[in-house]
Amino acid sequence: ALATILPDKLILGLEIRAKVTEYVRLRIAALRKENPGQYQNCSVLRSNTMKLMPHFFRKSSLDKIFFCFPDPHFKKKNHSRRIVAERLLTEYAYFLKDGGRLYTITDVEDLHNWHLKHCRAHPMFREFSDAELEDDPCVKAMYNETEEGKKVERAGTKKYYAVYEKIEFEKVSSTGSGNITAENFFETDQFGVFKKE
Repeated sequence: ALATILPDKLILGLEIRAKVTEYVRLRIAALRKENPGQYQNCSVLRSNTMKLMPHFFRKSSLDKIFFCFPDPHFKKKNHSRRIVAERLLTEYAYFLKDGGRLYTITDVEDLHNWHLKHCRAHPMFREFSDAELEDDPCVKAMYNETEEGKKVERAGTKKYYAVYEKIEFEKVSSTGSGNITAENFFETDQFGVFKKE
């Protein structure tokens, strides 16, 4: 869906599961065959995004990052494997251009709350309001056009989404309680930092 919404942009899907990657590759090939000249701006690559993104992208090179129905890793011991986490959000901020957008969608309310908690706590991201997202065609595509989104719709399950803007570093460092430095970046109760009593 994004290939037609953003025809002048390059779109790369990164997926860790081989079967899903192959399904998407074949789907893109079929769409190209059915629609000559279209869908030339999108592709898919099998990769572990959590480990290998720095090998693919430069600083401030991405306009948008989408996390569509990621693995919820329900067990608490596996929460560190969730693709939206404190340490990874800093990487995503590094790859996004100033004003770039980070999109999340899931059908698991607990995971959505996890996304909200961690993205809201990160100093480089600002959550968009529903009113700000009304005219964003990417939200509609993510919600209605993804294969997983359609599957969730057929099952009658609720979908939860949020979108965040990457804030310019200069704005982050000049707001709040003074400049962000190495000494005050990890404040208490943020990013897993807690005071010992």
